[in-house]
Amino acid sequence: MKIAFLTLGCKLNYAETSTYERGFLAAGLQPVPWSEKADVYLINTCSVTATSDSKSRNLIRKVHRVNPEAKIVVTGCSAQLRADEIREIEGVSLIFGATQKSLVVPRTLELLGLGACPGTPEFCPEVFGAYSTGERTRSFLKVQDGCDNCCLYCTVPYARGHSRNIPISECVHNARQIAAQGVKEIVLTGVNTGDFGKTTGESFLDLLKALNEVEGIQRYRISSIEPNLLTEEIIDWIASGTKFQPHFHIPLQTGSDIQLERMGRRYDTALFRSRIEYIRNKMEKNGSPKVFFGIDVMVGLPYETPELYLRTKAFIEEIRPAFIHVFPYSKRPGTPAASMPMQVSEQEKKRRVADLEELCRKLHDSFVEQNRGVKEKVLFESTSRKGMMEGYTGNYIRVEREYDPALVNKLVDVIL
Repeated sequence: MKIAFLTLGCKLNYAETSTYERGFLAAGLQPVPWSEKADVYLINTCSVTATSDSKSRNLIRKVHRVNPEAKIVVTGCSAQLRADEIREIEGVSLIFGATQKSLVVPRTLELLGLGACPGTPEFCPEVFGAYSTGERTRSFLKVQDGCDNCCLYCTVPYARGHSRNIPISECVHNARQIAAQGVKEIVLTGVNTGDFGKTTGESFLDLLKALNEVEGIQRYRISSIEPNLLTEEIIDWIASGTKFQPHFHIPLQTGSDIQLERMGRRYDTALFRSRIEYIRNKMEKNGSPKVFFGIDVMVGLPYETPELYLRTKAFIEEIRPAFIHVFPYSKRPGTPAASMPMQVSEQEKKRRVADLEELCRKLHDSFVEQNRGVKEKVLFESTSRKGMMEGYTGNYIRVEREYDPALVNKLVDVIL
């Protein structure tokens, strides 16, 4: 039987889809491109914006047109939040919500008359361990799921459920599986990654220390961590000489303390600034690489006046990150922010997005220039584009050189 996989949204979804794929491969199914006539289509949906929900539904209709006889299996955030709407779409056979992901493979195999996947547990664990495969150099390892923050604009707690995590022992086991495939770099991922330990009584720092001992893995990155969960103890340990790279992705959302409090965020700009300064003081020595800071910023939240937007922009210019992941606020039905007054027009949101994207380009160019002449290690990837190959430094600067197959998946010293 042929199966096709389609994934929308975040790296967490891609890690989960990879794990489903390994399960179906073990059961003898053959993965094919979605454009082929597959016997079953698995669609991992996203619901981060209204556009994401719409794309998810349109994708289901599209694959049904490709093969009206195929079974369509739907999981992911839109499947959790919009199950009733998805159930009405012609061709949908199975829908799996946030806490049912461990059942995706066995229930689908039962639907196809193939029995259960070998080794499938009889119970349904609340958190589904996963990691991505397919890239020779890098893998995304899911260690945590869900969120308890309930920010006023966000549907994640409803789509992904409460904060919960995989035990450290399982995370280490999965990291060893990744290392056995020859992968050199792991990116830790989750919905609220730094909240690790809620369900097992373990700590995020204990997880980092355990993963640091896995043989074969040479570099780690943390995909995203809230500033209030990035403690000085964690920073001190990372800076002491570990496999964790000088690369931090920290969500800001807005640089206005009024807006941070109004939207239910658990920090203020003073704490955010202090974390950036502490990391730089600990990790940036003379001649060493500069630390890469990526931040998330959401423009156009309710009540964001032009003055409050400019306050956010000024704060970003002050802390000078290397990259800004900027996106417009999207009303999510059922969230308190959706019914708040003083909504910002779509036109103004687009203008603010464009403004911060231009600032991002300037900040990233400046960050690269600050690293000129610094010695760094680059992990080169296998892709060849017009005779060139590329890779990333520990502090996430993209480096390009002439393609050399001997350098694929190797850490190579370079002078930037």
